[in-house]
Amino acid sequence: MIRKTVENVQEALNGVKDGMTFMLGGFGLSGIPENSISELVRLNVKNLTCISNNAGVDNFGLGLLLHKKQIDKMVSSYVGENAEFERQMLSEELEVELIPQGTLAARCQAAQQGYPAIYTPAGYGTEVAEGKETREFDGKHYVLEMAFKADFAFVKAWKGDKAGNLIFKGTARNFNPLMCGAATVTVAEVEELVEPGELDPNQIHIPGIFVQRIFEGKNYEKRIEKRTVRS
Repeated sequence: MIRKTVENVQEALNGVKDGMTFMLGGFGLSGIPENSISELVRLNVKNLTCISNNAGVDNFGLGLLLHKKQIDKMVSSYVGENAEFERQMLSEELEVELIPQGTLAARCQAAQQGYPAIYTPAGYGTEVAEGKETREFDGKHYVLEMAFKADFAFVKAWKGDKAGNLIFKGTARNFNPLMCGAATVTVAEVEELVEPGELDPNQIHIPGIFVQRIFEGKNYEKRIEKRTVRS
């Protein structure tokens, strides 16, 4: 059995450099690879391109990298509740490529599955399609979108084993599984790391073949993006 485990987040991020392109899982504040992001902040790597559905909030998730001006370009579908993201985008301090959410997911999946590009109807006839190849299939128009190319994918799972097999929980299952294997190196941090064979094979969402490095994370926060209470 091939073991993918590394001792800590420092070892997991070995090889990270300035100017790289990263994929980062998460949806809202769910499923964010917190340990990996904290280490990127500590390493102070610069000129990054980050592919992520959104950028967390001002003081959590990718918002931590934005505040330190480590990100040059964000590729995402939603500015969300991050005021610093909005400020940098409007002041043109940050290059932003906004992509329809389904297209963002499909471009991740295309990279994961080895396809160079996809055709999607999303965005046809809008600014999204400007400068891109379009084709008609069965009377419907489609836009050619390229698969993402990334150096590292950082994902967070609920459980994993030392062979890299992963189980995600709840909303964290949205973008994290699609980013596994979609970059040159996939780093998975998990809440609970177990021995091979301890996970129910029928419950595994991502097989270990898509993961190069895995470690058990620490001090995860269970944040709520918007708390609504009865008055």
